[in-house]
Amino acid sequence: MSTIHVSDQAARWYKEELNLNEGDSIRFFARYSSGGGLHPGFSLGIAVEKPRHPADQTEVSGIQFFMEDHDYWYLKGHQLHVDIVDEGQDIEYRYTEVKQ
Repeated sequence: MSTIHVSDQAARWYKEELNLNEGDSIRFFARYSSGGGLHPGFSLGIAVEKPRHPADQTEVSGIQFFMEDHDYWYLKGHQLHVDIVDEGQDIEYRYTEVKQ
């Protein structure tokens, strides 16, 4: 079961904002940040690139969303939910703990 969940609306937002075509890929990765994401001092970044060693991936609306093995520590024990907020103007990342 994938730990990455992207809504159809969010996938369309990425396609429009990043000028993506079906078959393109978006990598989620951990990056240093002054803000707080799931882990203090880090937030989630994105890059348009093909997977090399994906730890997890999902396809929505023809776009592959993935996280590489070396960044997967960021999601370990959690699910990522990507959706639209602000009347379709922005992306929201939510994390839910995976119950073992």
